[in-house]
Amino acid sequence: MILIKLKKNLFFCILFVFISNLNAQIELGPLFSDDMILQRNSQVPIWGSAKGNEKVSIISSWNNNEVITKADNNGNWTADISTPDAGGPYEIKISSKKNILILTNVLIGEVWVASGQSNMQMALYGGGREPVLRSIDMIAQAKNPNIRLFTVKHNSSISPIKELKGKWLVSSPANVSAFSAVGYSFADYLNKVLDIPIGIINTSWGGTPAEAWTDKKTLDSNFEKSQIRNNHKDKVVQHNPSGLFNAMINPLIPFKIRGAIWYQGEGNVSRANNYTKLMNKMIEGWRSNWGQGSFPFYFVQLAPFRYKGINNTASAYLREAQLHTMLQTENTGMAVTLDIGSEQTIHPPEKILVGKRLAYWALVKDYNLGGISFSGPIYKSLNINGDKVIVNFDYAQNGITSYNKAIVGFEIAGEDKIFYPANAKVIRGYGSNRSKLEVSSDSVKKPVAVRYGWKNYLKGNLYNTQGLPASSFRSDNW
Repeated sequence: MILIKLKKNLFFCILFVFISNLNAQIELGPLFSDDMILQRNSQVPIWGSAKGNEKVSIISSWNNNEVITKADNNGNWTADISTPDAGGPYEIKISSKKNILILTNVLIGEVWVASGQSNMQMALYGGGREPVLRSIDMIAQAKNPNIRLFTVKHNSSISPIKELKGKWLVSSPANVSAFSAVGYSFADYLNKVLDIPIGIINTSWGGTPAEAWTDKKTLDSNFEKSQIRNNHKDKVVQHNPSGLFNAMINPLIPFKIRGAIWYQGEGNVSRANNYTKLMNKMIEGWRSNWGQGSFPFYFVQLAPFRYKGINNTASAYLREAQLHTMLQTENTGMAVTLDIGSEQTIHPPEKILVGKRLAYWALVKDYNLGGISFSGPIYKSLNINGDKVIVNFDYAQNGITSYNKAIVGFEIAGEDKIFYPANAKVIRGYGSNRSKLEVSSDSVKKPVAVRYGWKNYLKGNLYNTQGLPASSFRSDNW
């Protein structure tokens, strides 16, 4: 009797699957919908589900070319369509024998991914008691049909998944107010300068370490378990290694993008020693999984903050690791925030300015805009001249400045390796002298090393002449 019942149940299960397959309709994930934006001048993959082995037709209104693909036995299909230069709105018709889907108000432009932890996640309207400066003006002026927003819902998984929750939205005051402040500022500035549609996909989660955003293969092949935070299953799911990559990055792949922006580091501030390698490998992993070559990856250097419970220089080492990431990893750039940190909050309010500083990198490196700086001064080398240290900088070809204020944050040390506060002044002159500083201290007669901004919190005030701040640095390796 039990065997008969099992056979009946099996029969009905098979019958249900068969009938469901016969009635299968074309379905698309949330990345493909009305109001979406696709990367311009590309072969863009589109995917979805239909009846098993059924032909699927895709016709776009910008060229009226038909692309035909076929679903596999499980009903999954994918196709590549050619996109033109920036423009729109357009329509895309996706059809089978069973049904027709028409996607409307589709734009062609530039698509960027914004990711990281709470400083990327923080909305334009602020959070808790923490404001975003000038957000009212940006929200009020946000009615812009040429900016499209997509926020990936928080999710974590122990293995890679393709399911995704989110929705494309057209930029408006109501829609941008809850969107990533840094992400929207970046998109808004690109749109204003380039005058083309911009899409920004926000996939971020507060309090997360970089390991959570790195795929398992990358972690397993490059790091010992002892080097990875929470190498066991954690009750706080957003801390689990690879969990956010699996559920919040992998479902985006292979959606065509131009590049990525990143704001994270607070979750790794106590483990700076392997952060450069971790970020290098995370970026490599994203690029490898996406299969789009070395797409641009621009990130934000950790902002100064008076961290509690850790060494007073811990975040300086993390900032150094981020600087080394930029110097060692192909096609990356770093927006410095040494001048806009907040002593009392880990979420500095200058989010809009941070978005613009990221945009400077993209505008110069990816869109060939001339005449502007994209990086503040970066330490290059030093020379010892008696009791003075001469510091040389890159990315300061037109000179360095403190806006006529005393330069703060410099220290020098002699062979005893004890650092003392130091005076710094800009060397006046022409040519290469325009990017040099003279640093000295009455307490150090024979200096051998110099540091700048080497504390968890300070207000850096050294800039290039276009107003971009210098990164913290040290010349020693002590």
